[in-house]
Amino acid sequence: MQLGSDPLSELSIPDGTTVEEHDLVTDGDVVVGGQSTVEFGVRGRSVIADERVRFGGHIEAEGDCRLDMWCDVADNVLVGEDAYIGERVHIGGELRVAGDLDIGDDVDIEDGFEANGWIVIRNPMPTIVFLFVYLSQLLRIGEDEAAEEVLSEMLGDDEDGTEPLLIPRGASVSDDAWRVSTPAVVGDDCRLHGNIRAQSLEVGRDNIVFGSLRAREDIALGKGSEIKGDVTTRDGDVRIGPGVKVWGDISADTVALHENATIDGKIRASEEMRTHTEEVLDRPDEDAEAMAEMADELNGGQDDQSAAQGTADSDTTESDDERADGDDATAADDTDDERAAEAE
Repeated sequence: MQLGSDPLSELSIPDGTTVEEHDLVTDGDVVVGGQSTVEFGVRGRSVIADERVRFGGHIEAEGDCRLDMWCDVADNVLVGEDAYIGERVHIGGELRVAGDLDIGDDVDIEDGFEANGWIVIRNPMPTIVFLFVYLSQLLRIGEDEAAEEVLSEMLGDDEDGTEPLLIPRGASVSDDAWRVSTPAVVGDDCRLHGNIRAQSLEVGRDNIVFGSLRAREDIALGKGSEIKGDVTTRDGDVRIGPGVKVWGDISADTVALHENATIDGKIRASEEMRTHTEEVLDRPDEDAEAMAEMADELNGGQDDQSAAQGTADSDTTESDDERADGDDATAADDTDDERAAEAE
């Protein structure tokens, strides 16, 4: 992630994200912009919420949890490491923290709290302000690389390469609909409930969406994804990849449909409708990469065997040459002995 970029400029749903019994579950971090509503419970590595975010369920964070001022959580908050709770936060259940607890004034925790580490009662600095001040100090003293590392650790990829789940400011996420005013990007192998409404939409491979897709601009559906609803864009194009199944209608200016895709409803294209045989996403195909790696390993093994065989052949040839030279020398010696005997 580059400095100066806005990490919450889009709804970003990483690979493998699922909705399980009203819980939003991901392997990486969860970052929620201010004044958003998440009707699900949330389970992730670390959970960071800006001011005035409302959660309709519980929060389970394997790492840290930071809730800024005026956040509201309807149920329990369980934290595997440290927790930072801003002033006037409301928690409808209990708060359990395995590490340290930094808690502000006027925090309402209905069922009490427990922390195994230090408990400090003060007003923690809001996340965005803290990050801005810290990065400003690092940049001021010329530590550009350290600032990049901090930003990547807070909002970038996790150590194992897992992308964070990013929900932009003012979003609304529920079983009924995911509504954002920004572009939305869905990873691979996700299982989501609810209609998705965004500025533009890119859905990866092998996803299942129990709802419809609607965007003002373009929509792209990757290989093998299944949409159990309509796909509609107001002023853009729809591109359908191989093996995609859409249970409802498609409406767009231009529809590019892969010849192996299946559409159960009607297709309405105000300008053009065409078929194609290509992929619609520029993302690297993990299966293709894995096959390429296996092929490289096999080729590498064959090359090693060929090199070893070549070495063995060379050794054999050298041995044969040495033997031939030895035989020639012996024959020459015998001829010289015969000539000496005749001379006597």
